[in-house]
Amino acid sequence: MFVVIRFRVGEDAQAEFAVRVRAAIDVLAKQKGFVSAQVGRNVDDPELLALNMEWENVGSYRRALSPYEVKLTAVPLLSQAVDEPTAYEDLAELLP
Repeated sequence: MFVVIRFRVGEDAQAEFAVRVRAAIDVLAKQKGFVSAQVGRNVDDPELLALNMEWENVGSYRRALSPYEVKLTAVPLLSQAVDEPTAYEDLAELLP
């Protein structure tokens, strides 16, 4: 499954955001079921950033948010995300 978390970050705050998102990815990457992560900037709206992560399954992702180190490092950042659903199941089998 994959997770898409979007953030609205002013261009003047993106350097600080980069430090915080790197720390969040580092701590999440230590959790069981983590596969990969990437960060991107919207090509039409440079203040819209996205954190995309791949996890083995939704349970792994949800459990990964529980450890103290994650709550201390990643959750404060994630709480600033655009308020929308973030977890998606992979439907690759539906594509030709």
